[in-house]
Amino acid sequence: MNLDAVDEFSVGWKTRCMGIEVRPATVFEDVKTIVGPKRADASVCWCLSYRLTSSKENRELEGPARGERVKLLVQQTPPPGVLAYDDGEVVGWAAVHPRADTSFARSRKIPHVDDLDVWSVWCIRVRPGHRKEGISHHLLAGAVDFARANGAVAIEGYPLDNKGERIDSTMAYVGTMALFEKAGFTKATDTDSVLNGFPRVLMRLDLR
Repeated sequence: MNLDAVDEFSVGWKTRCMGIEVRPATVFEDVKTIVGPKRADASVCWCLSYRLTSSKENRELEGPARGERVKLLVQQTPPPGVLAYDDGEVVGWAAVHPRADTSFARSRKIPHVDDLDVWSVWCIRVRPGHRKEGISHHLLAGAVDFARANGAVAIEGYPLDNKGERIDSTMAYVGTMALFEKAGFTKATDTDSVLNGFPRVLMRLDLR
């Protein structure tokens, strides 16, 4: 496959459904709107905790340096995720990238199903004021399409098996098993990871 063609397609790719448009996350200010802090010097996640392959680097990267790292990632091909827009306004974010470039590559709690070069989607966030409108479904579908457009053979997620019980909003970013099932994913295996008191499961979708 021509890599230049893949790069060009990944940047130009977008999908629209029911008024929601999902695009590659190439606009830093829009990413900042969804995952950035209210104060520039705050050491919030910036959706880097899983994206950085080194836990030491994640601990040492503080304050504005975290935002600067995201700005660099946004300029790379492929960018670090996708953004959802409603009539031009950014309303959501999904982090999606090859698993090999994330901390999941060496995770002891999230197993490897096989040796395929899979992609991972690990964070889905919807802007306050736009929740309960189905945007998370659009984001997950867009993440799948984005991974496929960039040559992924399979994509994984690690959501909570909450069995319909309420999840703390701060922990809901990983998604639920039901959300992934509606997107066509199937459970591949259990994991040793627990979040908000709920077990995380490995959900998988073959893109071949």
